[in-house]
Amino acid sequence: MEVQETRVQTHRVLTIPNVLSMARLVGVPLFLWLILRPEFGGPNSDGWALLVLALSGISDYLDGKLARKWNQISSLGRLLDPAADRLYIISTLVGLTWREILPLWLTVALLSRDLVLLVMMGILRRHDYPPLQVSFLGKAATFNLMYAFPLLLLSDGSGWLASLAEVFGWAFAGWGTTLYWWAGILYVVQVRRLVKADTVAD
Repeated sequence: MEVQETRVQTHRVLTIPNVLSMARLVGVPLFLWLILRPEFGGPNSDGWALLVLALSGISDYLDGKLARKWNQISSLGRLLDPAADRLYIISTLVGLTWREILPLWLTVALLSRDLVLLVMMGILRRHDYPPLQVSFLGKAATFNLMYAFPLLLLSDGSGWLASLAEVFGWAFAGWGTTLYWWAGILYVVQVRRLVKADTVAD
């Protein structure tokens, strides 16, 4: 497997893709507050939470597309984009698990994968390598989970729409979790090859 190219095309901070990623980061605590509001005696705000999550998904698509189209790929963007993805996934897992929409085992499975990648990023830093670029497989996993979570949130209701949302939500969750771990394993393999090459060179 070839290591993905890590060339940085711009060092600018205030680019439109970076601003979109920053906006997604700002939306994380808002989303978590909206989703947990009923648990603390507030009104149900699932509709607003779904809107924030939908806007996050749109901005996630746009920031990568615009960065490539306008040659605005940056080292900051490569940090912000996956960070926003991870934080949305973590906040959604916390919220849905707290409300008992998601089982604890699924939350543990997804968070443990992120823990593995955090260790790998620490190893890369120790060997003076930048974080590896997010792979297509990783993006596909994130998109599946981003479809799964709002559908599962929508399933926390009654009627045919909630039933349909539950079926499709769990289908996306299954695929997303599988791809999430598959992408994580490939990331570990890439890190191992880089570190091994570095060791041989020394």
